[in-house]
Amino acid sequence: MSNYRIQGATGEWEVVIGLEVHAQITSNAKLFSGASTRFGNEPNANVSLVDAAMPGMLPVLNRECVRQAVRTGMAIDAQINKWSRFDRKNYFYADLPQGYQISQLYHPIVGEGSLLIDADEKAGIPEPKTIGVERIHIEQDAGKLMHDQHPTRSYVDLNRCGVALMEIVSRPDMSSPAEAGAYIRKLRSILRYVGSCDGNMEEGSMRADVNVSVRRAGEELGTRTETKNVNSVRFVMQAIEYEAGRQVDVLEAGGKIVQETRLFDPDKAVTRSMRSKEDAHDYRYFPDPDLLPLELEDSFLVDCRASLPELPDAKRARYRDALGISAYAADVITADVETARWFETLLAAGAEAKAGANWLTSELFGALNRLGRTISDCPVSPVQAAQLLALVADGTLSGSLAKQVFEIMLESGEDPAKIVDERGMKQTSDTGAIEAVIAGILAANADKVEQYKGGKEALFGFFVGQTMKAMAGKANPKVVNDLLKKALEA
Repeated sequence: MSNYRIQGATGEWEVVIGLEVHAQITSNAKLFSGASTRFGNEPNANVSLVDAAMPGMLPVLNRECVRQAVRTGMAIDAQINKWSRFDRKNYFYADLPQGYQISQLYHPIVGEGSLLIDADEKAGIPEPKTIGVERIHIEQDAGKLMHDQHPTRSYVDLNRCGVALMEIVSRPDMSSPAEAGAYIRKLRSILRYVGSCDGNMEEGSMRADVNVSVRRAGEELGTRTETKNVNSVRFVMQAIEYEAGRQVDVLEAGGKIVQETRLFDPDKAVTRSMRSKEDAHDYRYFPDPDLLPLELEDSFLVDCRASLPELPDAKRARYRDALGISAYAADVITADVETARWFETLLAAGAEAKAGANWLTSELFGALNRLGRTISDCPVSPVQAAQLLALVADGTLSGSLAKQVFEIMLESGEDPAKIVDERGMKQTSDTGAIEAVIAGILAANADKVEQYKGGKEALFGFFVGQTMKAMAGKANPKVVNDLLKKALEA
């Protein structure tokens, strides 16, 4: 149970949140035409006669879009409806040439499912929580109006018109901005694992309509508002926080909440009224006469389920239970599919699981953050990383030398063995050479040797540091420790 409450002048208020996430389905072509879905093309470059609603052009359903929607439903343990139907949602707007949007109001392809968000004490989520998913339906996207191209005119870009979307509708089961943020992050992770959506909110391929209402504890649901097209997790959380606070202020001042559509201003982190909320019957929904009902065969469903990958929760449990990786490292690695794939390749190249996980979540992530890069464009390959870890494991490199070699790998892209050989960076375990260095250091620090023998054992670290410094970090630390203890006890 979330501990998130809004403290008003007259007492505490609970927040009730539901999200409608629009996720662009991964496919090369649009939902009902063969036009490209490639992001970044010139305006109106991805438009077919069907998208432009030329007379006589009939839609043809894209099988791949259906497959991806079904696989997504299976990934959240949802009911898959073998019979579904497309409806026309009628409204006029310049970016919708048909004058209607093809959607699935009455008979969606995916029914009830659920998604588990993880506990996060720092964020105010004390325990895991199941968020219900009411439905997933397929629909086509609209185009885009461009108001900044001309001082007195607006232009229309139809590249997105007809692109396939999944609308993933949650139950109003979230009660804090943190829970909503966790829900979107988890959903995005699942979509990326499945491959049904790339989850790039900054490109518009995933965005959320945020439904918020407030109530006193134990009361019925309050009147909700819907904030449209919020395109980042942070903005979703900010929109909820502002909108919930605004509603509390209105109610405590004796006002009423108007059911309306609002927009989020990311520059000021506020929501603004857009229009009063239309009822569904205003859209005059009716079955699309150009499209037959969609009927799924058992063999199609079997193939869809067989194509599902290991999902993040299952992978995380396997990493912890079978590989012995820490819960923290398992969480970090499985949160993003690209990181999980990189780690799987690292293991396949021979890296030991615990050492590989610890190195990835500390050394590699630290370097990528410093360079402003992601795991997908990492300059060091998983195979090279496995080679570096092997050199540490067999004693060729110490931990400090490995850090130096890694920095060179990041800059040059060279294999670690080549760097070690060409630059003479191999760790030495030559006891004679190490003993000679130790003897010199103890002789030069006779006063500290006496202090150590007198009980100041913390000085042992000083002698280790001096020895490693004298040998340019190439001495085997274990050998140094053993020989120093022997020399100091003599």
